[in-house]
Amino acid sequence: MFKKGKSALFIGIVLCIVCGVAAGLGMAAEKPFTFGLLLVGPYNDHGYSQAHFEGGQYVEQKVPGTKMIYIDKVNPADRPGITITQLVDDMAGKGAKLIIANSDDMKDGVREAARLHPKVHFIHISGDDVLTGKAPKNLSNLFGRMEYGKMMAGFVAALSTKSGKIGYLGPLVNEETRRLAASCYLGARYAWEKVLKKNPADLKFKVTWIGFWFNIPGVTLDPTQVAQNFFNSGYDVVASGIDTTENLVVAKQKQQAGKYARAIPYDYKGACKGAGDVCLGVPYFNWGPSFVNLIKSSQEGKWKSQWLWLGPDWKDINNEDASTIGFAAGPALAADAKAKLDAFVKDLGTGKTELFKGPLHYQNGDLFIKEGSKATDKQIWYMKQLLKGMEGPSSAK
Repeated sequence: MFKKGKSALFIGIVLCIVCGVAAGLGMAAEKPFTFGLLLVGPYNDHGYSQAHFEGGQYVEQKVPGTKMIYIDKVNPADRPGITITQLVDDMAGKGAKLIIANSDDMKDGVREAARLHPKVHFIHISGDDVLTGKAPKNLSNLFGRMEYGKMMAGFVAALSTKSGKIGYLGPLVNEETRRLAASCYLGARYAWEKVLKKNPADLKFKVTWIGFWFNIPGVTLDPTQVAQNFFNSGYDVVASGIDTTENLVVAKQKQQAGKYARAIPYDYKGACKGAGDVCLGVPYFNWGPSFVNLIKSSQEGKWKSQWLWLGPDWKDINNEDASTIGFAAGPALAADAKAKLDAFVKDLGTGKTELFKGPLHYQNGDLFIKEGSKATDKQIWYMKQLLKGMEGPSSAK
């Protein structure tokens, strides 16, 4: 038998060993699932990148044991010479098991990074690598059917304009931005012709592209100046397709100077904040629910490469736990217009109203959708031009 002192010491040592093993097991069990977020703009841009950043925060709240790391301002102006693969290498080195890249511009870099890191799962926001067969098995494409949100934006723009002239502040020109600008036009045309019963020839819808998702001095057009030009030339509603809120700022300035001016920002649910007297509302992305589903599939070993184009939850388009696309009506939207918008949303959801339905023609007169036909997803996704009735170039050339 051990003497009392030695016995106590032995028991203590055993307990320490057991506790240490248990603690080690506990630490292993509690090791977080780290996911990375590559943001094209600032995480607090009050627009596209902030919507993604808050989507990541939603994951941390809803999925126990997850941890987000992020790198923002991932664009050639803010990080010249830095590649997507370099940033992914850094994130993977910090333990990221899944990485989300939030811009179409990142397509080639994300594809290359996915091939270099086959054990890491990748979500490319926008993109079509899965559709075209270019995606490795650890890469999925995700986007929201913002076409519906843009239709709503165009609808309230047409109901709110007094001049019949709507400006659209566009980013760079590609298939995505063409179809979203076209969707805004279709919503405006529908409200103008079907709701207000006005002459189609009296509606003006003009797109000006700045050259990127946000202002880059010396590289893009200045979105503040573009918005100024719209309002100074008789356009009294300016809808935005860029990531930032210059159109709101300018509209507020015009309103304060005694001029009727209204604006519709983009991307972020809280974009109207501080400009309520001119903000008609905002079509926005709600990334949290889809991020949760994809991250859970990665955690649970159920990952599969897929192309996801997710629309609103038509039961409630502003349901933060279910709807990828929403429209937050702004304080400047008249009560009558809000009621008409609600009816329009209901008809979109039931299919009673379908705007991508023929006959529709491209700007140059070529047939896009024949009479009586509904556009397919691929026809909408790969739009080659703006639509007949829209002003502004269909390409950057």
